[in-house]
Amino acid sequence: MILCVRFRLESMGEALLPQLVELLGEFTPTVEAAPPAELLADVRGALRYFGWSPAELASVIRVRALALYGVDCVIGAGPNPMLARTAAREARPGVTLVVEDPAAFLRDRPVVTLDGVGRATARTLCGYGLDSVGRVADAPLGVLQRLVGAKTGRELWERARGIDRTPVVPNAVSLPHSSTRGGTPMAAAERSFPHDEIDRTEHRKALLSLATELGARLRAERQVCRSLAVTVRYADRSTTTRSRTLPEPTAHSAALTALAYAVHDSFGLQRARVRGIALRAEGLTDAEGAAHQLSLDPTDEKTRRIEAVADRARAKFGPRAVLPGSLAA
Repeated sequence: MILCVRFRLESMGEALLPQLVELLGEFTPTVEAAPPAELLADVRGALRYFGWSPAELASVIRVRALALYGVDCVIGAGPNPMLARTAAREARPGVTLVVEDPAAFLRDRPVVTLDGVGRATARTLCGYGLDSVGRVADAPLGVLQRLVGAKTGRELWERARGIDRTPVVPNAVSLPHSSTRGGTPMAAAERSFPHDEIDRTEHRKALLSLATELGARLRAERQVCRSLAVTVRYADRSTTTRSRTLPEPTAHSAALTALAYAVHDSFGLQRARVRGIALRAEGLTDAEGAAHQLSLDPTDEKTRRIEAVADRARAKFGPRAVLPGSLAA
């Protein structure tokens, strides 16, 4: 059983996240942080040891978080991370939503509920009448693979049936300002707005700033990432997270920015009131061991040379010595 605990933090500073990880660590060593305010915990051993139900364990966690740190949370529980996250998105404060029948829980939900289904994929599926998770689950595997590709079709077919093979990885996140050296597989950065922001331009400026920061940090650590996750925090303190894989492992800020924009566009926020945005680089590996597809585009090569010069300037004069023009204005 997996618990997804989404803390209702007042800001996106994540200052309390290490302490909250330790709090869940009192029950299980398998705790994965997903900034800005979410934790995944594999509690199968804890349930057997204490003889509690998932809801009972969740109640203890909620009370301790309130007593020790003054932080409330919503908690979802399910047999895998995808179901636990989905349950947490729908859980009410003070009540733990436990998924006991994955097929019934998912069946009537829109197809965008599934992890990895963005706006383009949803549009394709809806065009063929596959607008709900139940209809996707009932569709033949071969049909889905013809519509969205072999690998994506297989993953979509499994997730619609409540199958998620993603493990909970302990110590998987490098919080902002912490080192990513030594093989830490993730790194994160965040931005909060001074007020609830509905302007898409401001959202994109925040993403540009985050991608620039993460890219510089990864290059300084001689690392590259395989995928990006974007987390949007709303005025009601709820959050939504989506991730996508990069075409190739990279620390190139332009590539990170382009993918961050694409993930952000898939939310279809329109005039949603956004309190903050976080960007997480996942699957970090050493840059020396990563393959890079040579490009015949002179613009790409020029951008990379400029990026190297900017990195040297930042190392000498500080992180704000060189900024993208839209951020310096």
